[in-house]
Amino acid sequence: MLTPSQSSGSGSVIDGNLILTNAHVVADASYLQAQKHNDPRRYLARVVFVSHDADLALITVDEPGFFSDLKALTIGDLPAPLDEVSVYGYPIGGKSLSITKGILSRVEQQIYAHSGTYLLAGQIDAAINPGNSGGPVIVNQEIVGVVMQANSGGRAENLGYFVPPSIIRHVLADSLDGVHDGFPDLGFRTQTLDSPAAKAAYGLSKDQSGVLVIKVFDDAPARDRILENDVIMKIDNFDVADDGSIRLTSDILTDYKHAIDLHDIDDTIRVTYARDGNINTIELPARRALDSYSLVAGDQFDKIPEYYIYGGVLFVPLNMNLIKRWGSDWGRTAPVSLLQARNEWSSPTRRQLVVALQVLAADVNLGYHDWRNWIVDYVNGEPIRDFADFATMLKTNQQENVVFENTNGYQMVINHAEAVNSEASILAQYRIPAPYSSNLFPE
Repeated sequence: MLTPSQSSGSGSVIDGNLILTNAHVVADASYLQAQKHNDPRRYLARVVFVSHDADLALITVDEPGFFSDLKALTIGDLPAPLDEVSVYGYPIGGKSLSITKGILSRVEQQIYAHSGTYLLAGQIDAAINPGNSGGPVIVNQEIVGVVMQANSGGRAENLGYFVPPSIIRHVLADSLDGVHDGFPDLGFRTQTLDSPAAKAAYGLSKDQSGVLVIKVFDDAPARDRILENDVIMKIDNFDVADDGSIRLTSDILTDYKHAIDLHDIDDTIRVTYARDGNINTIELPARRALDSYSLVAGDQFDKIPEYYIYGGVLFVPLNMNLIKRWGSDWGRTAPVSLLQARNEWSSPTRRQLVVALQVLAADVNLGYHDWRNWIVDYVNGEPIRDFADFATMLKTNQQENVVFENTNGYQMVINHAEAVNSEASILAQYRIPAPYSSNLFPE
């Protein structure tokens, strides 16, 4: 919805006349082109499948003959630490193919910058620059990774990350039916048990290890099967250490979440846990993760932003798209109340937060012209479940006034008749085509 911009990335051809690249290379794209090595022509391309959580996408070119002179690469296995790898791509600094070499220096769970998900990633010391995104990491003419991001903190040099083969294969399997299922989530959250006193308090001996369950979500596979204060000791055949790690190989440790990520939706996951010192093993179904376990949903892509204008007040749902509008340093510059909400869990009665983002000054909202970035928790005393529920409450309101209130008791009062009567003039004055986003009340 902002001013259109242009960007580029890299990709590699795989079986099925598909080009494997990053999701962030094609996210929110309106017009997409592909260009082959040593071919000046650009071809119209289209997205076939996107996994934003894994930052991977599959695109293709429909024009006959595009793939005829290209040989598809196969997906190889994760190299061992210190193995040499080659990174192919088209980074800034030139227009021709760039090849850099480096070694695999680390493999562990990392936060993927594109979507904020926590998945396995490989770290390499090959030079990675803007434009490298989506390019393959190659060993023995096989893809062993897809470049996704470089270190942006300014404190490290030649440090970049790639999506490893296990995640690539998971996404390729997910893409077969054309429906994005993502990675399963059993619906519980844990904390480490490094403290000997804590281990003893929850019935574990010095030789036993695991992580403590601190939250189990409603409507999750673990609901009523795993309880808070249980200790997760094993996922399938992976022993869970006190710090939450599992051993993938003799040289590689990573977070136990990866044992769950290895499964496809509808698989069965075996979980061993301790409760009051008694050890039990159960099987849980691998189901799709809920839209968000947090009150603040993650980044949304390829979607029209939601909004509702009532009485000249612009209301939007709180998500990471909104928070990141405060720039690259949003962790410091975004309002504290919005940032704090990221630490709150969602529930069936409270799945999403609503923000009064700004007030479009008009007579109907006199006294509130300087109110902005204000979380609304109640409408006429009724708690808000999510943004769709909030929009319905306003659209069907029958009371004389609408009172917006937060948990601290601050209130904004708008006369309903004045809000309805002034709607057309406010929209015309501020050149807004509709009072709410079309996806709220589809016809």
